[in-house]
Amino acid sequence: MPIVNAVLQHRSQQVEAGIVRLSEFEITALAAGEISGRFSQTPLAGLYQFTGFLNKKSRNSKSLVFHIIDFSAVADSAI
Repeated sequence: MPIVNAVLQHRSQQVEAGIVRLSEFEITALAAGEISGRFSQTPLAGLYQFTGFLNKKSRNSKSLVFHIIDFSAVADSAI
C-alpha cells in the first residue's frame, strides 16, 4: 500500500470565552492508499482543508498522527 508522510501546519484564530486567540501548530500526517497519489502531486505551501482522523503513531506510542482521508484546496479569501 502506498503511503506518503507529511507535516501539516495550522494557523487560525479561535474564540475562547469571548477572547480571540491565535491557534498555531504542526502535526505529523500520512496519506495511505489511493489518496496518497493525489496528495504526493499537491504543491507544497498551499492552503488546504483536510478530512481525516487522529490516531496513535503506533500501538505503544503517546504521539498522534493525522490520517488524511481527503483534502481540497482553499482560496486565500476563504480563510
